[in-house]
Amino acid sequence: FSMLYNNPKLLELMAEIMGSAPMLADRLDRKPHLLEAVLSPDFFDPIPPAEELSEELTAALTDAQDLQDVLDMTRRWANDRRFQVGVHILRHSSDVDASGHALSDIAEVALRGLYDPVVEDLARAHGHLAGAGLAVVALGKLGSREMTVSSDLDLVFLYDLPEGTVQSDGPKPLEPQRYYARLAQRMINALSAQTAEGTLYEIDMRLRPSGNAGPIATSLTSFKRYYAQDAWTWEHLALTRARVIAGPADICARVEQDLLAIRSAPRDPERLLADVASMRRRIYKEHPAETIWSVKYAEGGLIDLDFLAQYLQLRHAAEKPEVLAVSTQQAFAKLGAAGVIEPARAEKLIEATRFLRQVQEALRLMVGPAFDADSLSDSLQAALAASVGVDDFAELRARLEETLAWAHAAYVEAVDAVAPPAGDDPDKGVLPFAKGA
Repeated sequence: FSMLYNNPKLLELMAEIMGSAPMLADRLDRKPHLLEAVLSPDFFDPIPPAEELSEELTAALTDAQDLQDVLDMTRRWANDRRFQVGVHILRHSSDVDASGHALSDIAEVALRGLYDPVVEDLARAHGHLAGAGLAVVALGKLGSREMTVSSDLDLVFLYDLPEGTVQSDGPKPLEPQRYYARLAQRMINALSAQTAEGTLYEIDMRLRPSGNAGPIATSLTSFKRYYAQDAWTWEHLALTRARVIAGPADICARVEQDLLAIRSAPRDPERLLADVASMRRRIYKEHPAETIWSVKYAEGGLIDLDFLAQYLQLRHAAEKPEVLAVSTQQAFAKLGAAGVIEPARAEKLIEATRFLRQVQEALRLMVGPAFDADSLSDSLQAALAASVGVDDFAELRARLEETLAWAHAAYVEAVDAVAPPAGDDPDKGVLPFAKGA
């Protein structure tokens, strides 16, 4: 109370958090000391780059005695930094690109900080596999560095090992497939298990080869064969966002080379077009947007823009590999620079993507995934408009309607208008798009 009495603006911030940002309120409820962090003179400074964050986490883990300490300390560090980013968003001191990069860097640094301790914990019983290693590949929002405050982690685990490797060298040796399956599962547990400091992230493994039916860790040889012979078109689209974020340097380099080769492989443009149009029709049918505030699924929403960018990358990457980019905004910029789309249109697509991401970020921070913004209180509507940088809620709604209409027209012109008619459904794979709003 003394701290609040001496810092009236801190009381205003606490009221704002408790009244309009439930995710931040939950964190503050469990960790009241975060209010003291807000008083730090650099609290509202931009989040440091990943290299500095990594040094910060390494210093925080100096006193860790065992793996449990590492898990707790990593959670404490990451969740405090995520709270800071959330307050930046709430107070409009960070735009959507900066916050997306910051949240992605925090997740990546946390995962890397856990990697070696988890490997060594497994090695105590089962040893190591000489000349081998496990690479962690990020897809989805982490891969594209567009994370929001509620994003989970889409991960794929790939391993490579020399021919003739039979088993690990520990007191309880394991053959490679079991060894890497256990290592991958331990990494998942390290990220998602509940400890005294809460959880870090929910982990989604549905983008691995064969989805939930596939092995939890896949050999690099099997991964390449799967994408050459069996992968659905939507899996190739998802792979445009892939980034290798942890693992031994040599295997990480090999995985990056193979990812580039898969993404830039020649494709049948007509089949690709038909598959993309078919998939989007299915998503419209299976996950219809009930309001315009469902900016992911709405016509002209983020799925339309993501599909458009990913489709154009895969269609032209064989001749113009410079169009490849992990994020939708970067992809449109590169597609414009390469002459695939007009530069002026590329800029407008980037602007539309950024605006819709801003709306999505604000909604997820302030009201959660299940919402109808039109039914919010006047104060929350005003706060939502302010967070997106417009004067009032009516202006926000009008701009959202205009943006969705224009983006949908751009998607239809490039895909639906020239694709086979509805009824042709060449890609019938199960689409893992039923997440979030």
